Amino acid sequence: MQRTSPTGGRPTLAQFLIESHRQVPDATGDFDGLVTDIALACKAIAVQVARGALAQPAGFVETLNGQGDIQQALDVASNDLFLQACEWGGHLAGMVSEELDAPYPIPSAYPRGKYLLCFDPLDGSSNIDVNMSVGSIFSVRRAPRGVEDPVAEDFLLAGTTQVCAGYALYGPAAMLVLTVGQGTHAFTLDPQLGEWVLSHPHISIPPATQEFAINASNQRHWEPAVSRYVRECLDGAAGVRGVNFNMRWIASLVAEAHRILMRGGVFLYPQDAREGYQNGRLRLLYEIHPMAMLIEQAGGWASDGHARVLPVAPESLHERRAFVFGARDEVARIERYHRDGVGYAT
Repeated sequence: MQRTSPTGGRPTLAQFLIESHRQVPDATGDFDGLVTDIALACKAIAVQVARGALAQPAGFVETLNGQGDIQQALDVASNDLFLQACEWGGHLAGMVSEELDAPYPIPSAYPRGKYLLCFDPLDGSSNIDVNMSVGSIFSVRRAPRGVEDPVAEDFLLAGTTQVCAGYALYGPAAMLVLTVGQGTHAFTLDPQLGEWVLSHPHISIPPATQEFAINASNQRHWEPAVSRYVRECLDGAAGVRGVNFNMRWIASLVAEAHRILMRGGVFLYPQDAREGYQNGRLRLLYEIHPMAMLIEQAGGWASDGHARVLPVAPESLHERRAFVFGARDEVARIERYHRDGVGYAT
């Protein structure tokens, strides 16, 4: 008798993790438990995001977090959901979040584990008001001092030390995109089963593209290398590139990365001459590093516009940096333009 599978033969996230770590002789299951907790937090946030404006308490007053960014009600709620889902399981020594100024210690009532979690609980929250896609970003590292309460310096590690990175996208379908160092894989939330089901195994980014994403309203502030690159793209088939490009911009890192993982492209959030943007704007620890690992595990390239960004260790928890990622050929071209130190092509 042929048996049917509730997922149509596709593995769930739990099955995927078990299979991945069968290849690791000394695996204890702690890591799988942590990823399961993270996935639960993302599932809970997906429910809140789906409620849209109904999830915003009446009379809520926007505040600023420690980095000067506006906090909406869902930013705060999403941060709390991450903390509550991940603090109790005995997998973590501590956490860092965009919404917190300092590391979050595991409450004394719970056991401590050997991992550190860094996360942006709700990326692109400015898009909530217009019902566009938002997401969560996370990164897992081993705690350098084991189960001891971590201090800020314990989190200041290169992106190459990550053992896991991922994001959740809250769009028409909720998706969880994950790497454990064995490729980049996407899971779709089956709302009837309540399970993350593998829908896009072994994602691959083509090395070439004719699509780029940048906020063109800031062009007057860009460095010459970025201006040259964008100008050449906009010149299309009549220009030096000899092909037509499409330009995209969503103002959500998760949504931009997801589009590139699904169909290719290149993303630029360069440093520029504006106050506060001279070193870039995205956070290295919990935005750039996890996205860079996902992109490179999918065959793409991740840079600050000058060089590969994963080997860079932050000097502070909320350090900002420029970020360019996606198709390898395009990222390499942008790096070359910076090395050349020239502006528009003539």
